[in-house]
Amino acid sequence: MVTISIRPYSLRRVALVGFALFCLSCLSAFAQSAYITVNSTPYDRQMTRIRPILSSASARKDESISISLVNHWIGNLRAIPYGFSMEWKTPEEVQLGAYADCKGKAVALYNAMHSRGVENVRLVIGKRMWTSRKTHAWLEWTTAGGTYILDPTINWSAFRAERAGRSSYIPLYAYAGTRKYRAATSTGLLTSNRLLGGQHVASRL
Repeated sequence: MVTISIRPYSLRRVALVGFALFCLSCLSAFAQSAYITVNSTPYDRQMTRIRPILSSASARKDESISISLVNHWIGNLRAIPYGFSMEWKTPEEVQLGAYADCKGKAVALYNAMHSRGVENVRLVIGKRMWTSRKTHAWLEWTTAGGTYILDPTINWSAFRAERAGRSSYIPLYAYAGTRKYRAATSTGLLTSNRLLGGQHVASRL
């Protein structure tokens, strides 16, 4: 008889990999994001400059707002050359500057929509891909026709959230007016990151 010894750490490793795969299988839920209200996020301090923009009173709803108009705004912001900034730029700084990053473009689009009374818009901080080492910023817009992802840094137009699939546009935190949120399954994502290579989600965009 030939006996095979299985080392204890091998079983543990198999269990960890299995758990990580389970977490990844849950990422499909992010296409229809679920959020938990929180009092603070790791990004609060660096977002001080743009908090007045996020928390400003919403204007009376402009009935002329359409997905075509929002796509026009997305296209204008997408055309601005990308350039990283340590600070969150205001919409005015984005429009007048020579470049802008995902933070500035997302805030500028949020302001354009919020100032015209568009409801159910969230500024989202998360991961563009589940393998991404750095975080990304975009908007989610929930309408009667479904939820859209608005990313004026990468895309030229909005698209339905379900098209993102299980491995892209994965939210971690979100802001809407004075409210702050954590994605309901972000804990599972962070755990899977640690198990699959030790990547860490930075608290600075």
